[in-house]
Amino acid sequence: MVRFCTRLKILSLFASAAFACMPLNANAQENTVNLTLPQAIKMAVEKNLDVKAELYNPASAEADIRKNKGIYDPLASFLVNYQQSVTQPASIFQAGTFLSREKILEINPGISQLIPTGANLGLVFYNTWTQNNSDPSRGFLNDYWQSQLALTLTQPLLKNFGKETTELNISVAKFNKEASLEQFKSKLIDTVAQARIQYHQLYSLRENLEVRKTSLALAEKILSDTQAQVKAGVLPSMEILNAQFGVATMQKNLIDAERAVKDQVDSLRVLLQLPLGVEIIPVDTPFTDSYAVDESAEIRKAMAGRPDLKQLQVTLKTSELQTRVARHQTLPQLDFLASTALNGLDPKFNRDMEKVGSTDYPAWSVGLQFSYPLGNRAAENDYIKSKLKVGQTETQIKSLEDTVTNDVRNAIRAMQSNYKQLDVTARGSAYAEEVLQAYIKKHKVGLATNKDVLDEENNLVTAKGNQIQAVADYNNAITALWKATGELLDKEGIKVSEKDADSLYEKNRN
Repeated sequence: MVRFCTRLKILSLFASAAFACMPLNANAQENTVNLTLPQAIKMAVEKNLDVKAELYNPASAEADIRKNKGIYDPLASFLVNYQQSVTQPASIFQAGTFLSREKILEINPGISQLIPTGANLGLVFYNTWTQNNSDPSRGFLNDYWQSQLALTLTQPLLKNFGKETTELNISVAKFNKEASLEQFKSKLIDTVAQARIQYHQLYSLRENLEVRKTSLALAEKILSDTQAQVKAGVLPSMEILNAQFGVATMQKNLIDAERAVKDQVDSLRVLLQLPLGVEIIPVDTPFTDSYAVDESAEIRKAMAGRPDLKQLQVTLKTSELQTRVARHQTLPQLDFLASTALNGLDPKFNRDMEKVGSTDYPAWSVGLQFSYPLGNRAAENDYIKSKLKVGQTETQIKSLEDTVTNDVRNAIRAMQSNYKQLDVTARGSAYAEEVLQAYIKKHKVGLATNKDVLDEENNLVTAKGNQIQAVADYNNAITALWKATGELLDKEGIKVSEKDADSLYEKNRN
């Protein structure tokens, strides 16, 4: 089993140059954050701005759901209308001698309600006051109230019939919210994966920085000893220049390593929304044990858990629903009409109301209304277009399933390859240490120059760097596998529900 040393050491040329890495949380300042991997992931989930922005989409989808449910809100109406007219009589016997004068006041409150079958139920209270100059001696009323309480029902029997058609927009809005939650889950997976990758990268860069410090300490020790040997006449003065070049090279490498750490800290800080200038110290060591997987099981997990695949499956459900409704819309329009009413008529309003309430003057009607556009090309082609959309989405799902399978297989192979690389780089690092030890011994007896030792030291630094990077790559490969199977959030104990989106919606209602 490969073990990853958290405090790498390079064997020094002399015992006095031995260098051990200090603990990462030593002398922590107020602006230093000792960060575990779970803490980093929690910050990314809760504070990342891209994640917060993505949450607005399912919240907006909830608004669409409630908006479309408004079709069941009762519709209240109230009509007040007054009209006055003076007209010439149509009879030639009255022409020029009689003008018809009339005043009419209408006060009609009403309410209507859509029901899931597609029917519209209405209740209207008609009230009309009429005043004219008719001759009451001839049996005409010239000042009276006429009222009617009417209940009407219009029920589609073919086209537009049924709950599925009536609530089409509600169902589509629900599907859209489901899809937006899967999109939010995808963004969350990307962010968590990024947090893991950047955390491990910062860890490896800090380890590499310690290696560079150790390397510089050894080069400075070689320079100090070379200066003493030149002064004693044991070595020529040119060896000092060679040792100084080695120190300058190691200093440059150390500066580059420090810059890489600072760049990575800033990158992780932005991801986690930490304050500017904070120093991040990753304290969790990367995983280095063998991670056993079963390819078939991982592919099944991906087929069941990949949010992009789920999102496309929701799109298919939406298209299938729209296709069923579009097929229904190709039917003729046949509506059942029914109404019943109570009537009243009297010069006095209160007597008029009493007659309405007495039910002595009822009226009712039933009927059918049929309509059908000849050719019906609009509805027919909407139906065809919907079927084409279903076929297209089914093809896209099949294509994505093939891609998902390929992603999982590639991720498994990459993880297995990176695990093997742990052993390779560990052996390479051990070999480089052995070679350096050998050249140290040769240098002591004059069989190797300072340049030889410094070259082998560089080889060891490279080998250690490869070993550090291999550990980060292995952990990143595991992250890539969890991302490919869609189980990354489950692995990190993160649950996605509608509650956060609904809370954001409710917050914006106030």
